[in-house]
Amino acid sequence: MTEQRRRIAAYGLCRDGDRVLLARAARTVAFPGRWQLPGGGVDHGEHPATTVVREFGEETGLEVEVSGLRNVVADVIRLPYQDSLVVHTDRVIYDVTPIGGTLRHEREGTTDRIAWVGPLELPGLSLMPFTAQLLGVPVVPLPEADLAGSPPAGLPPGRRQRFAAYGLATDPADRVLLSLIAPGYPGAGRWHLPGGGTDHGEQPEAALLRELVEESGQLGRVTDLLSVSHRYSPAELGPEGVPIDWHGVRAVYRVAVDVPTEPKVTEAAGGSTARAAWFSVRDALNLPLTEVTVAALGQLGSK
Repeated sequence: MTEQRRRIAAYGLCRDGDRVLLARAARTVAFPGRWQLPGGGVDHGEHPATTVVREFGEETGLEVEVSGLRNVVADVIRLPYQDSLVVHTDRVIYDVTPIGGTLRHEREGTTDRIAWVGPLELPGLSLMPFTAQLLGVPVVPLPEADLAGSPPAGLPPGRRQRFAAYGLATDPADRVLLSLIAPGYPGAGRWHLPGGGTDHGEQPEAALLRELVEESGQLGRVTDLLSVSHRYSPAELGPEGVPIDWHGVRAVYRVAVDVPTEPKVTEAAGGSTARAAWFSVRDALNLPLTEVTVAALGQLGSK
C-alpha cells in the first residue's frame, strides 16, 4: 500500500561572491549528510517568504531579508516507511541577503552543519537534487532513505494546505484571459486568473498549462514567474458545505497565448470554472475580481 503526502517548503539562495551558503542534513532526517539550500517546511497559514526568513535564523543564525523570487519547483521522493510513503514537495526558492546575526551551526535540528561552498567544491558534495539543479551541477538520484530519520508529519484532520499555479495570460492584442468561479466554490461569481491546484507529482508550470486548457481551451507558453502569494482562511467553506482550515500557496506566472481562440470550458461539468473570456485590461479592472487577480493586473497597467 502506498501513501501519498504533500508538503510545501521554502528555501533561500544566499551568496557571498561566487560562494553559496549550504546546510547539511542531520542524522535525524531521511537523507543524512545531504547538502541543500537553508530552508524548510511552510507552517500552516505562513507565507513562504516568512518561512525562509524563519528557517534561515534557525539553521544558520543569520537574519536575512528576501531580495527576489528565484524559482518554484516540485519533486517526489519515495520513503520506505511502513509499506511506502511517497512525498511530493513544492519548493519555493528565494534570493536572500544577510542583514544581521552571526553564522553558526544549528543546534539539535534537522541540519548539523552550515558552510560557504565555492564552485570548485560543489561537484564533490552530496546534494539534494533540487539544490544541484538550481546550482547547475549534475543531479544524482537519492539513495534509499535512512530509516533512522522520521517521516514528515501529515496535516491533522480538517486542515488543508494546497499548492496552486495561476497564469496572467495575454494574447497578441494585449487582452487578458480570466475565468469565472462557479457557484458553490470560494469566490463564486468573481473573475479569477486561470489555473488551479497542482496534482501529485506535477510541476507547477505543467499544472498551469493543463488548467489553461481545461478552463478555457487555450494553448499557452509560460514566459516568467511573477510572484508567490498565500491565502489563509481558518474556516473556508468548501463545495461540500463543510468548513475547512484552509491554507493556499499560489505561484503566479506570465503566460503568452500566441493564437487565441474563443474560450471554452473543457473540464468536466461541476468544476470550479463557470466560463472563461478575453478582456481588455481596462474592462477587466471593472469586473468583480479575486484579490490575486487584482494584484496580477496591476503589473500590466491600464490598456
